[in-house]
Amino acid sequence: MRTLLAIALVLAALCGGGSATAADSTLRVLFVGNSLTAANDLPALVHALAAVSAGPAIETGAVTPGGYALEDHWANGEARRALDSGDWDVVVLQQGPSSLPDSRANLVEWSKRWADDARAHGVRPALLTVWPEQYRASYALPDVIRSYRAAALESGALLLPAGAAWRLAQQKTPKLRLYGPDGFHPSPLGSYLAAIVVYAGLTGHVPAGLPAALGDARASTQQLKRLRAAAVVALSSR
Repeated sequence: MRTLLAIALVLAALCGGGSATAADSTLRVLFVGNSLTAANDLPALVHALAAVSAGPAIETGAVTPGGYALEDHWANGEARRALDSGDWDVVVLQQGPSSLPDSRANLVEWSKRWADDARAHGVRPALLTVWPEQYRASYALPDVIRSYRAAALESGALLLPAGAAWRLAQQKTPKLRLYGPDGFHPSPLGSYLAAIVVYAGLTGHVPAGLPAALGDARASTQQLKRLRAAAVVALSSR
């Protein structure tokens, strides 16, 4: 418990700069991604988690068509128009696993372009690490984590390491059902873990108590402790 508290304090210090931290403030977040963000409505989960936490409220918008990469979003224009038209504080960017060398290079290139455009709008860019298909998670997830870490470093974006938190949670508790039935999109519990990472990463507030139900996710007290611990460690080691 003392170790977890120490990590949480470090995390708060790392995350606090540049984010809204007062309980009466509101952070406006635009999600630009694909069905990995749309599944179980991750933006709504982040909003709901903020509503029961001590940190700032979070209002969200989302542009998340299935199968899109950041390059596709740039070409389509809808997400850029959303960035133009909204008074956003943060844009959270996400594409597929991007574990292979070519897709990693693509992620880095388009993260840089999106991050530059976000900063030109006075918006902080963030990258949401995802996960590969379940059948190749054991060998591909480390590459996904490295790809997103490299893209965040190159683009100067805040890293929201949901994929790393997934890895930690499954290492500790292999029976946690983070994947949905198709073995790629998240289960409600997997999206719950991603929501904890996003909320804590954006605000520096690690919820001390998590609701047993969030969206369609239902979790036991022990599962909630494990999700929270995985999120804290992933964020503190990014």
